[in-house]
Amino acid sequence: MNAADPPFVSHLQSLLPAACFRAPTPGYFEEPRGRFHGVPAPVLAPATTEEVAALIRACNSARVGVVPYGGGTGLVGGQIQPDGPAPVVLSLERMRAIRRPADPRENVLVVEAGMILADVQAEAERVGRLFPLSLASEGSTRIGGNLSTNAGGLNVLRYGNARDLCLGIEAVLPDGTVFNGLTRLRKDNTGYDLRNLLIGAEGTLGIITAAALKLFLQPANRMTALFVVDSPAAALDLLALARDVAGEAISAFELIGRTGFDFLTEHFPDLRQPFARPPQWAVLTELGLSGGGDAQAALEALFEQAAEAGLVSDGVVAHSQAQSAALWALRETIPAANKRIGSIASHDISLPLSAIPDFIETCSTALAALAPFRINCFGHLGDGNLHYNLFPPQGQSRDAYDNIRKQATKIVHDHVHAMAGSFSAEHGVGRMKTGDLETYGDPGKLFAMRAIKAALDPNGIMNPGAMLAQGH
Repeated sequence: MNAADPPFVSHLQSLLPAACFRAPTPGYFEEPRGRFHGVPAPVLAPATTEEVAALIRACNSARVGVVPYGGGTGLVGGQIQPDGPAPVVLSLERMRAIRRPADPRENVLVVEAGMILADVQAEAERVGRLFPLSLASEGSTRIGGNLSTNAGGLNVLRYGNARDLCLGIEAVLPDGTVFNGLTRLRKDNTGYDLRNLLIGAEGTLGIITAAALKLFLQPANRMTALFVVDSPAAALDLLALARDVAGEAISAFELIGRTGFDFLTEHFPDLRQPFARPPQWAVLTELGLSGGGDAQAALEALFEQAAEAGLVSDGVVAHSQAQSAALWALRETIPAANKRIGSIASHDISLPLSAIPDFIETCSTALAALAPFRINCFGHLGDGNLHYNLFPPQGQSRDAYDNIRKQATKIVHDHVHAMAGSFSAEHGVGRMKTGDLETYGDPGKLFAMRAIKAALDPNGIMNPGAMLAQGH
């Protein structure tokens, strides 16, 4: 690889408008957890697909790396190159246009990849529709990055990951060819599915520049409840019962452990909690019913049946949207509390649902033998995705545990792998987890991934070092 040095930048200036060149401010070279810091590099923000293609062609010819940058919210270092020859940082911030407004007949919206997720949601709401991808960072994350990482979030249980919410994409391939796959078709069996290959590839096979997104009916009646359960096993039994009672109307089913409530008490004492004594485990669930359905009545019926079955011991059913928002604020503030404390190691894992209780028990026991961690286990129980984060004892700094951080992560990932789970449920591989992919990845899958990368990007310019370690 060659560096994006001053002569190369001068060459780019002869090809692209001056407005493409951005000041290389620190935000482009940092990631939220402070684990990665990028090498100084020129930052370009094309405004059109043609400008992206011209940039990629130039980088490919010169063998200069390209690091895609969306909203900068990624948690595995996919948007940051910490070493090696200076790449070009390609920001999508100027590609925010609506290509085709939200259409309530087709239930489709076509937008450029730099559009902020919250703005995508707002455009859908304008015509009474829902774009269900929902993340804590939705006010800054961009739809191109969401697709490139196959983002998950709160509503995967009902609507699926980002991949499931996309009909077609436009993308620039590593040689500068434009893939014109911006279809709005729901059936198209004409060869390899390049859309799903590029979605989730983390910018290693091309740059997504626009997407046709699926829209859904807004639930006419949406309500939330927080139920106290004795254990993760009871939470799973509650999930099965909830499906019997409400069917596919369950849009979220979030597990919250005692540590999460304690962290909120420590760092957000003004955030009102509904229980006088924080429970060991709780489930936050949301139902969204269309037509004449009564979500509040359904949740109250669920609570009654769950209490009779001994699955819940207490609970709060929201009686208004304001009360629902207050319950959701508990769940959505946990990551902010985590950040204030500073995690020793954070893990984004998924497991078969039936394996979750055993994992939580056995992994916690194994970690306790290593150090007195505080474990904040919470997340999207309905789709098997847990955020399993390790923190120092109260009053201590995470820095004191740096020497055992990798060992702790190995314990967690070894347990996940032994139980047929995944070390990366929704955040991706990035640069942080390339070693994990080598360790736990299926050999056949790794062989195919390397072959695809070599075929589409023989010069290795696309997000070098992300997903597949360089030289592998």
